[in-house]
Formats: sequence, structure tokens, C-alpha cells
Amino acid sequence: MTQASTQQTTHPRTWLITGATSGIGRELTLQALESGDAVAALARDTAPLDELAGAYGERLLPVPADVRDEQAVREAVERTLARFGRIDVVANNAGYGLFGAVEEASDAQVRAVFDTNVFGVLNVLRATLPVLRAQRSGHILQGSSVYGQSAHPGVGLLAATKHAVEGLTDALAAEVAPLGIKVTVVQPGMTATPFLTNLDVAAGLADYDGTVREVQKGIGELPASAFSAAARIAEGIRTAVDSDNPPLRLALGTAGATGMRTALEARLADLDGWKAVTDAVDR
Repeated sequence: MTQASTQQTTHPRTWLITGATSGIGRELTLQALESGDAVAALARDTAPLDELAGAYGERLLPVPADVRDEQAVREAVERTLARFGRIDVVANNAGYGLFGAVEEASDAQVRAVFDTNVFGVLNVLRATLPVLRAQRSGHILQGSSVYGQSAHPGVGLLAATKHAVEGLTDALAAEVAPLGIKVTVVQPGMTATPFLTNLDVAAGLADYDGTVREVQKGIGELPASAFSAAARIAEGIRTAVDSDNPPLRLALGTAGATGMRTALEARLADLDGWKAVTDAVDR
């Protein structure tokens, strides 16, 4: 994929962005508005968008909606169509993190993070895909992260949600490509957003102090330079949306890309190292 070839739209795009009040979602909202596009900005509390609404008027539609509520998402899509008539880009951005060992996380915590990060994504897809299919156009941005391809102690359940999103998106992309719909999995590395401060943290067990708690300590000691600016992440996403040939996966940030490469190379090493055992099954 090259970035040289970009599409020129004949009309301003309409974006539907979830998790639009902070971090990457807010930056996407702001940059889309600044470029002349229209945005339906979904969030559980849209009050943080009041200033933008005053500045951009009818081109911004703040919609109170929790992605876990399928009916609320459908109504948000209906409001978007009533205002703008179409949807060009769906940014499935809403999500949060859960930190702790796999054993430490409670059933309630695990179900809650899956409800937002996976089932919320599915609610948005079910509500927007009929619109995109009817248009025979559109671009879906699936919010993942470096943890969609890798994991380390403490992020097992967060990574599980991101792996789930990436798995379903591999199939989704092939399903909707003949219908003129593009799909990109967005994989930021560590980003300077409220994400870390909003982490749900599992109750600790002493046996995991040497792994999970050490990782937690290490993350807390990272310098500000280790975190990418949300505005730069949003710029990278918009570059992909502007491309005639956007990638299925878009890594954003060198450190995250390096981590994913290491994880993928380790998988290939296992595949190659155990080839004899693998092939023996077919004999």
C-alpha cells in the first residue's frame, strides 16, 4: 500500500465516531470537522462536546449513546441519517482497558470489558452496515491496538477483546469488500489519552507480583516520550481513510509496531520449529 494515491471526495464525508469525547475519538472528531466533514459523535455523556458544537454548528451531531445498548446505537444511526443523509466513515473507537492477571479478573469485570470492546463493536456494525450496504460505499475503522496482535502479563483480558475484534474483522473485510465497503483495523501503540487512568484493575494475588505488578510498575514509570500524541494517531487514521487502497491493518507508532512484529515472528518460529510434528498429522 502506498500513501501517494488518495481519493478526492465530491462531497464532505459524514463520520460516525464512537467514544468521541476523549482521546483518539475526540481528535478524530475535531480533525474531521476542521477538514469540512460532518460528524455524528457518540458518547455516553456528550457534554464535553458542547464547545465543538458551538464552533461547528450543524456539522456536528452529538448523540448520547452507550455502545452496549443496541437500541440506542440504532437510534443514533437513525438520527445521523436524518441530519446528514448518509454515513461515509464508521469509527468503532469506544473502549476501555482491564488490567490484571487472567486469573485475577472477576467474571463481572471480564463480561463488562467484552460488553463494550466486543459486543459494543458488533452493535455498531449491525446498525451501520445496512446503511453502507445500501450505499455500496463506506469505510469501517475498527479500534484495536498493539494488543490485537500481542500480549504481556496483565493485559490478557484486554488483549482477548482486541484479538476478538481483529478476528471478526478479518472475516468482515472479505464479506463486505464486494459491496464497495472498506475496512481497516487501527492498531495504536501507547497513546497519551485518558485510557490508562480509566483502566479497571483486578484485585491482586501475591503470586503474580513478579510478573503482573512488575509490568504495571514499568508502565507507570514510562516517560511521556513513550506515548504517541492522540492527534498524530488521528492524522494517521485520516491518511488511511483518504487512500484509494487503505490497509486492512494500520499500525500507528514505532514501539507498538515493533512489539507486534516480535509477537508475529515468535508465532512463525513456533510454526517452523514444530513443522515435523505438524506435518506428521497428515501421514
